[in-house]
Amino acid sequence: MESTDEMQLEKAKSVVPLNTWILISNLKLAYNITRRPDGSFNRHLAEFLDRKVGANISPVDGVSTMDVNIDRVTGVWARIFIPVNFQSEESREDKIPVFVYFHGGSFVHSSANSAIYDAVCRSFAKLCRAMVISVNFRRSPEYRYPVAYEDGFTVLKWIQLQALTALGNAWLPSNADLSHCFLVGDSSGANIVHHLGVMASTADLYPVCICGHILLMPMFGGMKRTPVEIRLDGQYFVTIKDRDYYWQSFLPEGADRDHPACNIFGPYSEDLTTVPLAPSLVLIASLDLLQDWQKEYVQGMRDSGKKVELVVLEHATVGFFLFPNTEHFHRVIDAISSFVKRSI
Repeated sequence: MESTDEMQLEKAKSVVPLNTWILISNLKLAYNITRRPDGSFNRHLAEFLDRKVGANISPVDGVSTMDVNIDRVTGVWARIFIPVNFQSEESREDKIPVFVYFHGGSFVHSSANSAIYDAVCRSFAKLCRAMVISVNFRRSPEYRYPVAYEDGFTVLKWIQLQALTALGNAWLPSNADLSHCFLVGDSSGANIVHHLGVMASTADLYPVCICGHILLMPMFGGMKRTPVEIRLDGQYFVTIKDRDYYWQSFLPEGADRDHPACNIFGPYSEDLTTVPLAPSLVLIASLDLLQDWQKEYVQGMRDSGKKVELVVLEHATVGFFLFPNTEHFHRVIDAISSFVKRSI
């Protein structure tokens, strides 16, 4: 007789495409073996297992890339993605928006030069016709809350400085429209997008203007267990235990998951009613066990008077946006492109 784990495995395999299954399973394996039995994290092994790719000023798939230092003291840097068809003399007057991207990995894994995120940002630059600045922020557990948020704000101030001086001439195309910037992220990166958006909403960033937030399957949570968390626990790559580990690694020592970094509308969270936030687009995978928290976030933002668009992708799991030329991928691109046009 099959065990419960085996039955869940077979059920998941019947829903998830094979290429998705292989990639996400390999990522999960790498994630699991970097977590030591005592709860600590093996950073050296994580970096060894994370396949990296270099920047390439010569266009690859229609996009050129370069790495730039943001803060030499903290080590924060970014990878810049520029679609080449917007660098020519003929197109220099055709302004393009700027995406400031924050990668996922539960605050712990991946980097701006991880192969999967290099590919994701390259696709966004090409298909959404945008300049993408992919941020390599400091990760937990070495750097806990609020360091990732602070690093994001440092990047926004750095972009502002580049725009106001001649420093940005080396990497900032003349047609990059800093008056139409979007904060974009997935998973923990989408969590950063929300909190950075709040930080930036009242800051003087001129000529940088945040026109919108784009959150792909944002990583939120709380102390209670939601019905979907219980129902999907362990079925599609992610377990409640996994999420608890990463929150424990990121939140301040002694904090629980009702901390406002995790539970946006929890008992200790800020009232956002008077915070002048830009419109948001939230994309949710129907097989993500965090979807109850994501939907609570959308409702909470709307109740606070914020404009939020919600897109739910049926039969999609975590990582649904990692695979080009799939139905889910094209829906993501279409949703983001439409949102950007309306926001501009």
